[in-house]
Amino acid sequence: MPAVKEYPFYLKNTVILFGLILLVYVFAQLADVLIPLAFAAFIAILLNPICNWLLSKKTPKILAIIITMFIGAVALAGLFYFLSTQIIQFGDSLPMLQKKFGELFVTVKEWVASTFNLSIEKQNQMIKDAMNNSQALVGRTLGSVLGTFGLIFVVPVYVFLILFYKTLILNFLFEIFSEENSKQVAEVLKETKMAIQSYIQGLLIEMVIVAILNSTALMLLGVKYGILIGVIGAILNLLPYIGGIIAIALPVLMATVTKDGYSTQLGVILAYLIIQFIDNNILVPRIVSSKVQINALISIVVVLLGNMLWGLSGMFLSIPFIAVLKIIFDRIDNLKPWGKLLGDTVPTQYKGEIWGRRKKAVLPPK
Repeated sequence: MPAVKEYPFYLKNTVILFGLILLVYVFAQLADVLIPLAFAAFIAILLNPICNWLLSKKTPKILAIIITMFIGAVALAGLFYFLSTQIIQFGDSLPMLQKKFGELFVTVKEWVASTFNLSIEKQNQMIKDAMNNSQALVGRTLGSVLGTFGLIFVVPVYVFLILFYKTLILNFLFEIFSEENSKQVAEVLKETKMAIQSYIQGLLIEMVIVAILNSTALMLLGVKYGILIGVIGAILNLLPYIGGIIAIALPVLMATVTKDGYSTQLGVILAYLIIQFIDNNILVPRIVSSKVQINALISIVVVLLGNMLWGLSGMFLSIPFIAVLKIIFDRIDNLKPWGKLLGDTVPTQYKGEIWGRRKKAVLPPK
């Protein structure tokens, strides 16, 4: 039997690098198709237990899928109805808030002029230049938001079709691998399904608890529209690390516009720091991280990369996607080191000679 030719490592790594670049390019070019498909796949996996339960009760397949999607739609519609009622109340006070915000803005510009010797005219010119330079960024952000809302019309169709053809899809995944690997493929698919279901369920539970804590704290502090801002902060908290900063800025800004002095702002910051401590040290480790064990460094990097690739949608999809990769890496011997790199288990000792740690030289016998 002829020996298999072994290529040098630099050639193999170059091919892998170009393959990754090509893959990212394809993902970016096909974003309009892949983003709703990715959301639909995660939602279908989340709704699959309800569909399976209905099928076990001898419900016709199409009817079971329709009932499952109706239950999910009712839950989502309830959330949107709650937010819309709060937003309507916010809209009634918008003229007053705009007036107070304008007065606050003038005060800030006068303080900057007196403190840093920067004239108001020059400040206005700097603000104008910054607004002109940020138009492209605002346009991309708005496009991302509109694209996210566009998912509402496409995703249900994909969810229905994925649930309807799930047997066909699973059989395809089994058939493309050799028969001796069928057991390993079954384990990967099962763990992937359980990880995604547990992760999304954990996020929803965390979001509800954080929304209650946020709203209660803001109402006790007397911040206007505390319930709305608290719920929005909990939704933003789904974006790891980045959303939490924005969630704190919103109530601080509202308190600054509607309250005199700075005691309320300090109370908001203190309350949110306590809530973030509870979230990061109690809720996330027990509800979310226990389901998907991805370390903090990788989480931050993949969220930023997801934003660069697919915008807001990419930020939400990045953690579940990397969790699926970790499950696959952990099941393949050659990829296990990558799975360990993504995980949150920190080794207690080094392997080999690292960072100047050298073994003592063994002297030859005299």
